[in-house]
Amino acid sequence: MSSHDGRRETRSPLISPRDLAQYGALPSPTPPTEAELAAVLDMLTSNRPRIEAVAVGHSRDEVCRAAAEAFTSAWRARGGTVLTTVHWPEKAASWLRPATRLTAGEPDAWVIAASVPGFAQLARRLGHSTDWDPGRTYAFATLSDSRLPALVGPRTVHGMRGATADGGTWEVRHGWVTFHPPV
Repeated sequence: MSSHDGRRETRSPLISPRDLAQYGALPSPTPPTEAELAAVLDMLTSNRPRIEAVAVGHSRDEVCRAAAEAFTSAWRARGGTVLTTVHWPEKAASWLRPATRLTAGEPDAWVIAASVPGFAQLARRLGHSTDWDPGRTYAFATLSDSRLPALVGPRTVHGMRGATADGGTWEVRHGWVTFHPPV
């Protein structure tokens, strides 16, 4: 993250517990539906330039781990490459290690299965300390919550997109989460 004069900011990108509490109870991840997984895969395969190598990130809970595994299996079955799979706890003293592991290897895209609080912390670190591009990031329905861009700052996740449980899609633009019905 850069300041207005181009210098790198030195303040911590962590979201304080007080700031996090202002947004109330955030949704727990739900298992992705077949339509949701298919929509994530479709977004990746219909993209130009072609996406071949991805990095997969997930929260450590069982639901997110299973979603990441389902995606990884389906992606590899289509001939895609998974460069790395990175997981993180919901609370950490530093998010630098998972952020740098997730962005190593220069993936064509990132696929995220996570809860809002943990990914919000990671996204702040990704935006602050790496060359991560939210416009090349695809996620499952849990991250379609409008509180995500509010927590991390709208520019941090601008361009991020994902699938909804019914097979539709969503995207973050200028702090707004916009939903599109299945086609």
